[in-house]
Amino acid sequence: MTSQQSPHLVVIGAGFAGLQTVQALKGAGLRITLIDQRNHHLFQPLLYQVATTILAPSEIAWPIRSLMEHRPDVTTLMARVRGIDPDRRQVITDDGAQISYDMLVIATGATHAYFGHPEWEPNAPGLKTIEDATRIRNRILLAFERAETEPDPAQREALLTFGVIGGGPTGVELAGMLADLARNMIRGEFRNIDTRQTRVLLIEAGKRILPSFPEDLSAYAARALERRGVELRLGTPVTDCTEEGVRIGDEFLPCRTLIWAAGVAASPAADWLGVEGDKAGRVKVQSDLTVAGHPEIFVIGDTAAVVQQNGDPVPGIAPAAKQQGSHVAGTIRARLKGQGNPAPFHYRHQGDLATIGKRAAVVKIGRLSLRGAVAWWIWGIAHIFFLIGTRSRASVAWNWLWTYLRGQNSGRLIAHPKPGDEPAID
Repeated sequence: MTSQQSPHLVVIGAGFAGLQTVQALKGAGLRITLIDQRNHHLFQPLLYQVATTILAPSEIAWPIRSLMEHRPDVTTLMARVRGIDPDRRQVITDDGAQISYDMLVIATGATHAYFGHPEWEPNAPGLKTIEDATRIRNRILLAFERAETEPDPAQREALLTFGVIGGGPTGVELAGMLADLARNMIRGEFRNIDTRQTRVLLIEAGKRILPSFPEDLSAYAARALERRGVELRLGTPVTDCTEEGVRIGDEFLPCRTLIWAAGVAASPAADWLGVEGDKAGRVKVQSDLTVAGHPEIFVIGDTAAVVQQNGDPVPGIAPAAKQQGSHVAGTIRARLKGQGNPAPFHYRHQGDLATIGKRAAVVKIGRLSLRGAVAWWIWGIAHIFFLIGTRSRASVAWNWLWTYLRGQNSGRLIAHPKPGDEPAID
């Protein structure tokens, strides 16, 4: 060990995986330093509800320091990591600080991947942070405001066209909620436009949406979206994203608001460690979630390429990240007691869930497949269960119930739009 004091564990990233690791090590006799570039833990699965005005940011994010207030063994640092020296066992931050460790957990998550076209990002922002959600919410609301005063019918139609790129759960949830927002929640609030004429496009290069779900649930989701007025554009990839719109194959569609939900890339952890990453940049880890040649370094969550016993990759979802955090904590506890490592990490898939909009969702849990309103309630209960703290659960549950009963929401605030937030107009 590097010190006569209690062993020092450094955890980089306060997402689901990192936070679960720290929480599961309470009372383990460690000194823990938790580093994150932001001061809050974020419940990413509900970011799209902030972007589409259902929830406020404070309802899905919590200050890390308040979460660790009663953990004197944990020191929280708000810092950006720029590198790791595995030989010297040090984490280097942007301000030049060198933080020594005995054990290290890297849980730095992922960001957007534009398949070799980073120039698309300004025109089609992704959804990974509170800042992303606020920016997208501004664009959505400003598009309606600009359309209300736009005299040119073609420009007005472009302003009222929204494109969501990517047909996975995030894309489906965004498209469905956008349609509900335009056709129900804000209907009647404008005088010069009919928001029910809003056009929502869901663009997916594959042959069907929700490809990880069974085909019958995927087909149900497609029909439910189409009943809401969402246009599905399947089987042709996006070839360009501009301020004026989106090109699908050779077809160009005027569209002033684009949202990217098509791909992710891991943080630069592989570069920090000088190890091989997979195509998405994730660190290839061993069965116990450690880095080859460095048993003191664990990589988990969206940063890690974890393979199940059957050869399939572990999905990048919150339950998987939390399971990995618990496994790492168990391994560390075993080592501290001199018991060696526990069994290799085994992922337990708890099901697939996606909501399509109000009173419509699809759920696959083992052999059980559900759709419609019952699935929507199960989806909501499952998400509330994962929220941190009774107060947060109550707040989100109340907002959902209010929206469900009254069709109203209170998150439609345009927060100081900055350059790039407003939809482009020629």
